[in-house]
Amino acid sequence: MGKRITSQKRGRGTRRYVSLKHRYKGEARHKINIPKIEAAFGTVTKLEHSPAHSAPLALIRYDDGDEGYIIAPEGIAVGDNISIGNKTEIKKGNTMLLSEIPIGTDVYNVEKTKGDGGKFVRASGTFAKILSRTKESVILLMPSKKEKAFDGNCMASIGTVAGGGRPEKPFVKAGKRWHAMRAKGKLYPITSAVAMNAVEHPFGSGRGRHMGKPSVAPRHAPPGRKVGQVRARRTGRIR
Repeated sequence: MGKRITSQKRGRGTRRYVSLKHRYKGEARHKINIPKIEAAFGTVTKLEHSPAHSAPLALIRYDDGDEGYIIAPEGIAVGDNISIGNKTEIKKGNTMLLSEIPIGTDVYNVEKTKGDGGKFVRASGTFAKILSRTKESVILLMPSKKEKAFDGNCMASIGTVAGGGRPEKPFVKAGKRWHAMRAKGKLYPITSAVAMNAVEHPFGSGRGRHMGKPSVAPRHAPPGRKVGQVRARRTGRIR
């Protein structure tokens, strides 16, 4: 019968493959329940590290008594004041509608749909730039250098995500890498399939690092055999 391969063990959902969510600080998103006034104001009370995020988080205490986390921008400090709403100052950490932000401004934590709290440009050191604006949408230059259109009613924060240069520091030791991956529930180290024994993976064994069979599994292969590349829906020339 052989052994359970990694994809089977991952699907079973044991503790080895479950993220340590009890260590997570909380969800970082824009404040949604804004009062009827033009903006809501808050103060940065703490800057924290969250294993669930590559960027530091800022704990905000709003004037109405609510508290919540946001993705911290570069240059923010404890005691700084931020605001969120339709009409706010163009300042690092403030959040406002994309339609109200001037062209050429760097933004981050951009909403995909109005009210979702922010889905795009959240990694450390990243930012998007507002290129142009139309009646229907706002065009942003994403960190991938691609242009993407967003609804002008979506919210975005002004500035650049803090923590830039994080990937430039080497791990040096495999142990540090293991702990960093474990904090997010990632499997590390990952052994190549062709380096395994035949009982551990369909691509294992053989003379040298050779799969010995096609990398695309049969369409009706059972779990444990369906490994490799995703089978194409169709093949051949479209006529």
